[in-house]
Amino acid sequence: MRADRVYGDLSNSYGRNHWEVDAPFRWMLRHFAPQAADLTALGAYAGTEVSEVADYVDKTAHPRLLTWTVEGERVDDVWLDPAERRVLERLTREFGVSRPPYRGGTWFDHFAAIYLVSDPGIACILTVTNQTAYALHKYGNAAQRSLVPALIGETADPTFGATWFTELQGGSDLGANRVEAREAEGRWRISGDTKYFASNAGLADFALVSARPRGAAPGAKGLGLFLVPRIDAKGRRNFTIRRLKEKSATISVPTGEVEFHDAEAEAVGDLKQGIYYILEDLMVSRLSNSFGALGVARKAYLEAYYYAQKRKAFDRALIEHPLVQRDLLDMEVAIEGALALAFHAVDEFERSWREVPPYSKTYHHARLLTHIAKNLTADMAAETTRTAMELMGGLGFLGEFPVERWHREALVLPIWEGPSNIQALDLLEVIAKKQAHRTLLDDLRARAMRVGKEREIAERAVQRIERTLTELASSTPEAAQFSAKDTLNSLGHAVATILLLEIGSRLGSPRFTEVGELYAARFVDRRPYPARALVDARTIFGIDAPLALAAV
Repeated sequence: MRADRVYGDLSNSYGRNHWEVDAPFRWMLRHFAPQAADLTALGAYAGTEVSEVADYVDKTAHPRLLTWTVEGERVDDVWLDPAERRVLERLTREFGVSRPPYRGGTWFDHFAAIYLVSDPGIACILTVTNQTAYALHKYGNAAQRSLVPALIGETADPTFGATWFTELQGGSDLGANRVEAREAEGRWRISGDTKYFASNAGLADFALVSARPRGAAPGAKGLGLFLVPRIDAKGRRNFTIRRLKEKSATISVPTGEVEFHDAEAEAVGDLKQGIYYILEDLMVSRLSNSFGALGVARKAYLEAYYYAQKRKAFDRALIEHPLVQRDLLDMEVAIEGALALAFHAVDEFERSWREVPPYSKTYHHARLLTHIAKNLTADMAAETTRTAMELMGGLGFLGEFPVERWHREALVLPIWEGPSNIQALDLLEVIAKKQAHRTLLDDLRARAMRVGKEREIAERAVQRIERTLTELASSTPEAAQFSAKDTLNSLGHAVATILLLEIGSRLGSPRFTEVGELYAARFVDRRPYPARALVDARTIFGIDAPLALAAV
C-alpha cells in the first residue's frame, strides 16, 4: 500500500516537495546567499517521510526512558522508534544538515535545512547536536575537536550532543545556576541537580554543561562551560536521568531532568570565558528557533491553503472568498517579513561567528538582530498556525489532522531559548552596553537609500526606529524594561519592512515590493490594507497557481 494514499488523506501538503513549492523562501535565500546549496532532495524528503514520521511519533511512538538493562544495570538510555532513528540518520549523514558551516558551506545552508525539516522536536535534536559541535570546533582542544566529525554526520556511527544550561531554580536566569565543578587530581568533576529542561537526555553521547567552578564568582560571569560524556573513563553511566517530561508537543525530542554525582567532565576553552561561549551557543539555537518557527508557520499555511482550494462553502471554493483571501494574505505577508528578518540576522552572524571575545560591533549587531528575529518569528508562528486552524474550521481542531499539531508545536517557540521577556532584556543590554543600535541604524539608513520609488515607506520605517530608540534613551531603567517587548516588536516590524522593500528593489520584483508595502501597512503603520490589496492578494499568493506563490 502506498504511503501517500494513507497519510496523504490526512495532510494536504504531504507528497509535495517543500523546497520547490516555496518560491519566496528560495528567492530570499538566493538573495542573501547566492551560493547556497540546492535543497531539492531535502525538500522532497521533508514533504514526505519527515512529515509523516514526525506526526506518527507525536501520536503513537513517544520516546521512552529505559532505566535498567535485563541484567539489572542502570543505563538511563532513551528508546526512539526505528522510524525516527532512520529520519535522524538520513538527515545527519545523507543530507548533512549540520555540516556546511564547518566544511566550506555557510550557516544559510544549515538554517535553510532546519526550515525545511520544521518539526521542532527533530530540529531540536539536530540543533543541540550542532551547538555541541560549534563550541568544540571553535573553543575545544585537539581531542575535543576530534569529536566534531561524528557530531556532524561524517562517520559511520554519528553521535548526538546536548546543551544543558537551564536549572530548576533559575530557568533563564543562568546566573542562578548551582551545579558545581571541582578539580581533583587533574580532572574535573560535576555535581548537582538538576538540569531541568535537558533536551536529548538519554540520547546525547556528549553534553555541554554550564557549571560553576568551586570558588568562582557568583552570577553568570562565574560560570564555566564543560563537556560531559555519557560514559565515563571506566565505562559507567556518567550522570542520572531522573525522568522525561510530559509535553504538549515537541514529542520527538526527549526532554528530561539530569542529575550529576561526581560526573567526569572536561573544561571547554577558558573557564573564565564560559558565559560568552554559552551566549554564542544560544545565538546558534535562537537562529535555529527562528527558522524552525518559520518552517512550522509555512507547513500550517500549506495545509490551510490547499484545503481552501478544495473545500466549498456557499457554492464557491473557500479560496474564492475575499475574507479567506485576506486571511491567507495576512499569513503570507507575516511569514515573508519574518523570513527576511531571520535571513538578515543569519547574514550578520555569518560575518562574525568566527570572532572570539572581545567581539566587534558586527558580532553585537548580529546578536541584536538575533534577539529581534527570535521574538518576532516565534510570535508570528503562533498566530499563523492559529489562523490556519481557523481556516480549516472544526477540522483544524481535530488531532488527527496535521494543522492542529503544527499549532501545538508553535506554542513552545516563544518559550524555547529564552522567552520574549529574556529577549527584551538582552536587547536592552546589547543596546546599553555595546551600542549595537548604532550599527543597526547606520545599516538600515543605507538600505533605505537603496529602495526605489517606495523609499518613502522605508524612510518612514527608519524614522519609527529612531523614535523608538530615542524614547528608550530617555526612559528610566524601569520604564525601559516595562516597554522592552514593545521596543522589540517595533524594531522587528520596521526592520522587516525595510528588508522586504530593499529585496524588491534589488531583485526588480514588484511582488516583494508589494509585500513590503502591505507589511508596512499591517505591522508598522497599523492601518487597514489599501483598497487594491484584494488584487494584490491574487498576485502575491496566486489563486490559480499550484501554490500560494507567484513568479518574481
